[in-house]
Amino acid sequence: MQSSGNDNKGKLFIVGTGPGKDTQLTGRAIEAIRESDIIIGNDFYLDHIPECLEGKEVIRSSMGKEVDRAKRCVELAETRKVCMVSGGDPGIYGMASIVLEVIAHENSCIDYEVVPGVTAATAAASLAGSPLSGDYVTISLSDLLTPLEIIEKRLDLAFQIGIPVALYNPKSRGRPANLSLALSIALKYKKEETPVAVVKNAYRENEDKRFFTLKSLFDDDSFVDMSSIVIIGGEETRIQDVCGKEIMITPRGYDRKYVY
Repeated sequence: MQSSGNDNKGKLFIVGTGPGKDTQLTGRAIEAIRESDIIIGNDFYLDHIPECLEGKEVIRSSMGKEVDRAKRCVELAETRKVCMVSGGDPGIYGMASIVLEVIAHENSCIDYEVVPGVTAATAAASLAGSPLSGDYVTISLSDLLTPLEIIEKRLDLAFQIGIPVALYNPKSRGRPANLSLALSIALKYKKEETPVAVVKNAYRENEDKRFFTLKSLFDDDSFVDMSSIVIIGGEETRIQDVCGKEIMITPRGYDRKYVY
């Protein structure tokens, strides 16, 4: 996505840094960061890409300052090349929406580009095996911006359709019971032995992964924290051994059409 009609030399990149390590950044993300004079973002995500910040003017911000950060980057991009850093993919629970809303609200004509990144669900899925190989749903359990009753409605509908569900922001000190609520809704429609993968800090320091059943995780979700992604399997999802390694896989249906 890119706007037009801007005669100045400024530009705004809204960049997804994926899990964080430079090996997980896309080529275009690296190019955009290199092209930028100013890098602005949440401390947490900036701390994962220190090698990309050398020689740059860096503006650090904190959680809860997203609107201020968006306004600042739009203002700076009027005359300079600015990179708004967003973890994962900026268009999936990231900074792209608020930045674009600010641009529209202020009738700004800045040149901008949204640069995609590896989102947390796909990063976690790659470490678990291939649990999201067909249709799936992502739902955030954070009720900071979305009322809890709406999240409950979405969960109820999602768990009825028999496909995997990836839960973002599953549990934190401020909302310790939201995951338990989600799992209780899942148990209304899914078997207790439904496989579940929990991946913590995907492609980051202290990376960890464990498999559960839906019932065992409901009974004890102490392993899960805010850095986790919880993938609840669908009707066909299974845990199996591949070359001595336990993985979680959701078949796409090739076995129904081909002989292999």
